This record gives sequence, C-alpha cells and structure tokens, in this order.
Amino acid sequence: MMTNKLTKFCQRCLYGDDHPLGLIIDESGICSGCRIHEEKDTLNWKDRYELLEKIIQPYKQVNKKNYDCIIPVSGGMDSYFIVDVVKNKLKLNPLLVTYNKYFNTPLGIRNLANLRIKFDCDIIQQNTNPLSVKKITRHTLQNYGNIYWHCIAGQTVFPVQIACHYKIPLIIWGAHQGTEQVGMFSHLHEVEMSRRYRKDHDLFGVEADDLLSNFGTIQEKDVSQFRYPDDQSLAEVGVRGIYLSNYIRWDPKAQHESMIKKYDFRTSKFSRTIDAYDFVDCFNYMNLHDLLKLYKHGYSKVTDHVSREIRHKRLSRNQGHKLVLKHEHQAAEFSNLFCSWLGVNEKSLNFILNTFKNLKYWDHTYENKSKFHGWSSIRDLDSSQKASAKLDAQSKFIVNGKLGHKHGNRYITIGKGYP
Repeated sequence: MMTNKLTKFCQRCLYGDDHPLGLIIDESGICSGCRIHEEKDTLNWKDRYELLEKIIQPYKQVNKKNYDCIIPVSGGMDSYFIVDVVKNKLKLNPLLVTYNKYFNTPLGIRNLANLRIKFDCDIIQQNTNPLSVKKITRHTLQNYGNIYWHCIAGQTVFPVQIACHYKIPLIIWGAHQGTEQVGMFSHLHEVEMSRRYRKDHDLFGVEADDLLSNFGTIQEKDVSQFRYPDDQSLAEVGVRGIYLSNYIRWDPKAQHESMIKKYDFRTSKFSRTIDAYDFVDCFNYMNLHDLLKLYKHGYSKVTDHVSREIRHKRLSRNQGHKLVLKHEHQAAEFSNLFCSWLGVNEKSLNFILNTFKNLKYWDHTYENKSKFHGWSSIRDLDSSQKASAKLDAQSKFIVNGKLGHKHGNRYITIGKGYP
C-alpha cells in the first residue's frame, strides 16, 4: 500500500501542493491560489474596468463591416455573463463561437439557444466529423485516461481559428483557470490566452499531432480541426485573447445568479458536487470526466467548487471538507450514454477507468473497491472545530432545471434551436 504522506494542504482552502496545475504553500500555510484571491478585496476594480475599456476601444468597428470581437460560448459556465458584459456594458458587437462537444444535454442546448436569442447575436458552431471525434476519444481514453480531450482542444482552438479566418483580432474569454484556482498569475499580470498555456495546462501537454497513429487509426484528417493556427497566421491578424477576470471581480456563483434572474439561465443539480451552474451543458463533465480526475489526481470537482466558496467566505473549511466527503464518491451518472455513443460495454469501460487509478492515492488499480488515500482522506483539519455539514445559506445554489430529458436521455449532437 502506498499512502500520500507528503502532500501539504493549504490551511485556508482544501487544495494540496501536488495540484496538477502547480501550487505553492507559503510559510504561513496559505496557498498561492488563496493569496491571489486576496487581490479581489484589495484591487481597485473601477480602475481595472476602465483599463478594460481602454484595451477594447481600438477594436470597435467604426464602419460596422466586421464583428468587434469573438466570444467563445457554451450552454453552461459563464457564457451569459461574458456576453452581457461585452455587448451591454462594453457596447461591442460580438460573434459567438461554440464547439459541439457531442456530449450535449437538452438543458445545454436550451441555454445556448436562449443565449443567442436573448442577446440577439450571430453564432457559429463547429461540428467536427463525429467519426473522428470517436476515434480521438477512444485513443485519449485508452492512452491518457481522458474522455474530454477533444472538448477542451476544440473549445480552446476553434475561436482562434475563426479569429484568423474572419480577421477578428480580439477574443474575449471569461476566467483564467490558472489564476483563479492556484494563483499562477496575479490579476495585474494581465495574462492573455496563448498556445503555450493551452498545451501545457488545458491539454496537459498533449497536442493534436501527438495523437497521430503509426497504425493509421488516427490520421491527418482527424486532427486537423484541433490544430492551433501558426504564428504567421496569428501575427497577420494580430490575434489576442484577453480574460475578463483580470478586469472584473470574478465571482461565478454571484454572476450565474444574476444571469438566472435577468436572462433565465437554467441550472441542474449534480450528485458529485454542490455547484448547480457549471457544465450543465454536458452529461460527462461532472460524471465520468470527474471520476477520472479523482482516480488520477486524488481529488475531484467538488474540491474545486468548495475551495472557491471558502475563498468567497460562504463556507468554512470544515464545512467544505464535510461536503467533499459527501459528494466525492457518488456514482458517476450517464455512463451508459457514453458507452452507447462510443460503442463499448460498461464492464470494459470500468476496466479502463480503473487502470488509471494513481497508486499515490489508491491501494491498487484494477478492483472497483480499492482503498482510497486521496486528498479528502488525509487532509489535515482542525479537530477542535465541529462545523456542521449543512450548507451555509449564502452558499446554496438555485436549481431551476434538470440535466436529463423527461422523454429519455440522449446526446444532442446538433441543436437547431429551442422552443
């Protein structure tokens, strides 16, 4: 049995110093993510927003012959908030761009259609050849324990490809994950989207060309849609991608709840986490994808959500830990849909999933009941605190929809709209 006795945990949130994005814990026992989060309460956000207005000013089209910017969107996450800021506050004319991840929920299709209608925006959707997507997913599952590579690769590259093709230099993204989670950068660094960050962190070092097979399983035509444009193409257009979270005090929970009230954004309860707002457009992200995260890294999405809520002072650390224990080992739902889509049986899928159990966090890899030694089982907590597992009133989430469909669950591959 191998246990993880060397992981050091932040004394404020629930992250450990072996976080896959990289995290530093200082001499006071506070992690870099929490330290950067402190900037949210010290920066002058009025000045930051005025700086944002200056940055976007040169991109406004005087003759209105082209779009002012591109916004990557989906039927979940922070798309509504970003479009609201960009169109209604910054007064830009955006082109919305979305990648069809093929794991779409009816709720996500509804949210995406509602987004387009409520904001009266043009939208382009990338529908990659589904046969190529399935080949890639089989490969990344078997070789990397990743069913979501094509989704992240597509979501992060298609907007850049469209920017080059339509000669729209400005792309506006929401939050920078490395800054928000682990304090990789200060807000004042004003870090922008880059090929390097995408490869090293979004894709965990696996680029499209790394998938090409000597046996011809995955060919050039299968990966071409996932390639980042070359430097010359980017330079000719002057493509840059800015993150709103560097200029606006980012609070996903508050932002989502504002969008629920203003634009009828729909949400859903998840069994594996407390958050009802993120990734309601996908059957797999909070389920199979999240289970693999637990297997490989010793923690799952509920730790991300709870740590965020702790930083925003809506949960105590002990409350957060109890909520992690409650949700972390809930069964992944909708695996039957994934098996049907990919053409595998659940027994084979579970065998593959178990091979990716990290021996740093699990006794052994092949049995479903192997003992867990991940973050939640070894996290150091103050035993003198007897906090209740009851979710604080400020941290409750609004549920006004359902992930699945009353007429039976199925992936919605291409959505024409929604009544």
